[in-house]
Amino acid sequence: MKITDTSDLWWKSAVIYCLDVETFMDWNGDGRGDLVGLAHRIDHLASLKVTCLWLMPFFPTPERDDGYDITDFYGVDSRLGTHGDLVEVLRLASDRGIRVILDLVVNHTSDQHPWFQSARSSRESPYRDWYVWVDEPPPGNEQNVFPDKEDGVWQFDEKTGQYYQHSFYRQQPDLNVTNPAVRDEIAKIIGFWLQLGVSGFRVDAVPFLLDTKGVEQAEELLGDPHEYLRDLRSFISRREGQAILLGEVNLPYEGQLEFFGGPQGGELVMQFDFNAMQRMYLSLAREDARPLIEALQARPALPDGAQWAIFVRNHDELTLDKLSEDERNEVFAAFGPDPDMQLFGRGLRRRLPPMLGGDPRRIRLVYSLLFALPGTPTLFYGEEIGMGENLAIEGRMSVRSPMQWTPGRNGGFSSADPEDLTAPVTDGGYGPEFVNVESQLHDPDSLLSFVRMLVERYRTTFEIGYGDFRVLEHDHPSVLAHEMRWDEGCVVLVHNFSSEPVPLRLELDGKELLDLLSGRRQSLPESGPAELPLEGYGFRWLRVLP
Repeated sequence: MKITDTSDLWWKSAVIYCLDVETFMDWNGDGRGDLVGLAHRIDHLASLKVTCLWLMPFFPTPERDDGYDITDFYGVDSRLGTHGDLVEVLRLASDRGIRVILDLVVNHTSDQHPWFQSARSSRESPYRDWYVWVDEPPPGNEQNVFPDKEDGVWQFDEKTGQYYQHSFYRQQPDLNVTNPAVRDEIAKIIGFWLQLGVSGFRVDAVPFLLDTKGVEQAEELLGDPHEYLRDLRSFISRREGQAILLGEVNLPYEGQLEFFGGPQGGELVMQFDFNAMQRMYLSLAREDARPLIEALQARPALPDGAQWAIFVRNHDELTLDKLSEDERNEVFAAFGPDPDMQLFGRGLRRRLPPMLGGDPRRIRLVYSLLFALPGTPTLFYGEEIGMGENLAIEGRMSVRSPMQWTPGRNGGFSSADPEDLTAPVTDGGYGPEFVNVESQLHDPDSLLSFVRMLVERYRTTFEIGYGDFRVLEHDHPSVLAHEMRWDEGCVVLVHNFSSEPVPLRLELDGKELLDLLSGRRQSLPESGPAELPLEGYGFRWLRVLP
């Protein structure tokens, strides 16, 4: 098979790994993870063959929203380290072939940010118009992103007698992108981090960044908000041609296509596929592949150079907001029946292994899907070893417990007293004495070894990242069978969502099948369908040899 140069489209076959510095590895023993600790664990990511590290916010913050309330977009929180420590992480990652992307959180600031402190000091402040202010909230107060904590998106400020807009917590006032000074500052922030060597940004809550409904004369001031997103993409491409914008856009597919820039592209390079993720959980609950198949077939054709990011769960609640109420209740009943496991009435605050009752067959099925579906797989830290959530931690923070490195005290995360940790370590059956890197590292049957194997197969199976996708027809509702074609190559990937074995038969055009997971070969019949029996929750990756 001819392999063309794909370096400019590195993200199409990347493996992304997301982590929070303060819960990954504590090196100075103060109970909080730090950049020096991360530097000492880069080799763990290298051994997984991760190619892109996504760092959650490490900027100075009062921590009212786990670092997403930022007081300095150019800084490093002193509790986590220094710019020098960060540059060392970037250097070590680069030496191991790992690119680094950062969270770009510019839809709002902390209310402790100097810009907002100035803005709320006087209506004459030069930073006043950096935020969105009104004398009276417009009728029909919109629901806040956090309906359990906020009853709307407007907060009265007593000193200046106006309301400011906050789509998230009241401690996070929205920035006003209709103001050219704000847009210039965002470009400077991006340029600063690109100059330090990052390879792009995961853009937080992109629709909120472009939402200008609260601004009077927004159209005259900004025009089409998507034109601004195109300008940002052009700026990044000029500064660093291979840098990406990976967007968090939880909308129906037609809305997501707009944020790619429509069929012509030119806006976000990648977006997380929230729709397929949610339908996957419905398929798991029903043991029926059809909901996921419907989502995959409903995906719009993407512009050249664009890509979906695939994920099993992220750092927030596992949102199910695109499912109907009945469908969402099915998933709740299957994977989070206790109200304490649910959040905002729309999602789950659990990790995958506990949701699946620890069944290793189903867990491996899902991670096989993560790497086999068309797109770029994204891992959340701890998924490679099967970490569970800690429901004792409030809200969506339950999945952000410390990384579990050893079976010892604090899971090897920190030498501090347990009560001094930034977050408590998970206990019970998913505690570090049962789930940790050290115990799985040299066990060929461990989940860590399995995920490492999946990464290796994915990285050498270019069809998945670059190829054309097609669902294959058969008679079994529980099975997703799809092929990926690129250049002269073809792979067929089959996954059985049912606990029952399936005698799968597929019409395949070739001479022989090579099983990429087991190494076994199987001859194809000269005519008629191939026999591909699947165990309960079974899966196979098959290269069709001409």
